[in-house]
Amino acid sequence: MKRTRRVVMVAALALSFACSGGSGGGSGTSGAASGAPASGTLSIAVIPKGTSHVFWQSIHAGAVKAAREVGAEVIWRGPLREDDRDSQVSEVEGFVSRGVSGIVLAPLDDSALVGPVTSATRNKIPVVIIDSGLKGGEYVSFVATDNGKGGRLGGEHLAKVLGGKGKVVLLRYAEGSASTNEREDGFLEAMKASPGIQVVSSNQYGGADVESAYKKSETLLSNYKKPDGSLSIDGIFTPNESTAFAMLRVLQDNGWAGKVRFVGFDASDNLVKGLRAGHIDALVVQDPVRMGYLGVKTIVSHLKGQPVERRIDTGVHVVTPSTMDQPDVKELLQPDLAKWLKG
Repeated sequence: MKRTRRVVMVAALALSFACSGGSGGGSGTSGAASGAPASGTLSIAVIPKGTSHVFWQSIHAGAVKAAREVGAEVIWRGPLREDDRDSQVSEVEGFVSRGVSGIVLAPLDDSALVGPVTSATRNKIPVVIIDSGLKGGEYVSFVATDNGKGGRLGGEHLAKVLGGKGKVVLLRYAEGSASTNEREDGFLEAMKASPGIQVVSSNQYGGADVESAYKKSETLLSNYKKPDGSLSIDGIFTPNESTAFAMLRVLQDNGWAGKVRFVGFDASDNLVKGLRAGHIDALVVQDPVRMGYLGVKTIVSHLKGQPVERRIDTGVHVVTPSTMDQPDVKELLQPDLAKWLKG
């Protein structure tokens, strides 16, 4: 009898380890229960671009919230770095082989993930795309911010605080990232509508992490450093969390913070502190918790045979020091992630 119990326990542990992804990158399973999905429970793989930024942790929280509501199982796995295309491709392929019920994917490259998504669909595993677009149409729905609108809003606010004149720079994020490309294009559209503003640099990329973006920010701004140490530019725009934080650090480290107008994109504790200190003039903020939530709700609805919208806009907002303490804005800036991710 004791031997039988030990065999059952070992088998259960092995199954739980396999379902949580073993020792690979990212997190394991969250949602209705831990370990292997119960019989009849829908298993939803949620694959972010990366797992380190607060933005993706917020996506995770929203996905878990939805899973608990609908009784599904969320399996959260993704690359550590947002430029690791091979890792994300492998994650999708692995979940197809595993035979999950559905996939919610934030593709880090709008071309490289087309093949794996097509393969999932052909294997009768539907895919919902979140955050960043994918070429082709082999998916159920696209749940994301209107990124072009977000970029335009950021540009319009920068033009407003500059009084419609001055020199500005754009530090881009990374090639192949559809969401940030759209923000950058939206920003440049807004600049064209302000003839008194000159974009003196718009072709530099920060890269996938903060340290890379810090070096690129430092190099970019050094080109506009005057003999007295001040900057000859008047405004800066960055299109995501990592580039915004890196730029903020460079401005602070060199004594330029608050002396040049700066609009960033996304929110984290450090960016919120920068906004409150007056080192950032505005943050263009998404609702990643809502994005993760609707991504899972949409794939589950589809799996249950219910109609879903082809495109779902999760909203975008400009937050300034004067609006950051409004209750609805505070929830966007600093959502209670521990409520959904604890344990």
